[in-house]
Amino acid sequence: MTTTIALITGANKGIGFETARLLGARGATVLVGARDGEQGRRAESALAEHGVDARFVALDVTDQESVRRAAERVRAEFGHLDILVNNAGIARADGDWLASESTPETMREVYETNVFGVVAVTNAMLPLLRAAPAARIVNVSSEVGSIGSLTDPDNPMSGLPSSLPYPSSKTALNMVTVQYARELGDTPIKVNAANPGYCATDLNGHSGTRTAEQGAGVSVHLATLGEDGPSGRLWGHLAASDDPAAEGTLPW
Repeated sequence: MTTTIALITGANKGIGFETARLLGARGATVLVGARDGEQGRRAESALAEHGVDARFVALDVTDQESVRRAAERVRAEFGHLDILVNNAGIARADGDWLASESTPETMREVYETNVFGVVAVTNAMLPLLRAAPAARIVNVSSEVGSIGSLTDPDNPMSGLPSSLPYPSSKTALNMVTVQYARELGDTPIKVNAANPGYCATDLNGHSGTRTAEQGAGVSVHLATLGEDGPSGRLWGHLAASDDPAAEGTLPW
């Protein structure tokens, strides 16, 4: 049986690490994408202790040459890629997290990783994904990027501060997801956006109410969809549900 090859960006910690661990537990060979070599190799070793076939891959999503080298390595060693999880992301804000206090500099920094990095990695890996029997692309988004959720007065998301950089980057990422799904609609490749929910990670100072493993479960679900699974959806934790564990399709 052919081994599933999965690449996760930002896999050295948090949701990315847990995504790698959960996919590895399903038998996938996991490529641990990380820009910091020491942290990437540490994650590789930690995953190996869990019995995961993990390989550190140097990958800085904001560096086009790093992305090119990573794609070349995957091509040379495996010849294809079954799963791409665009997990790497950053959160920045100015002042009191208000739209009027957001600066172009912070916007550019956040978009460089959360949007442009996803496009760079996806484009570089697409020939390898096309070479797989039925590849899956998962873009880790957030419900704070859902215009429908933030404009619904009954949704808890509507009470968040009006910060621009992170939420708007996830809104842009949602459209990126839709457009790739449209382009690849006549192929076996499925492209979806994942909403892990408010998970306790370095991104929020570990203040989240869900675990990184719970958040990773959303990405793993989308990464392992069957042939009849959807494409072009935002799927994951439902903050507005009375059930704290509820998951499903979210509005764009």
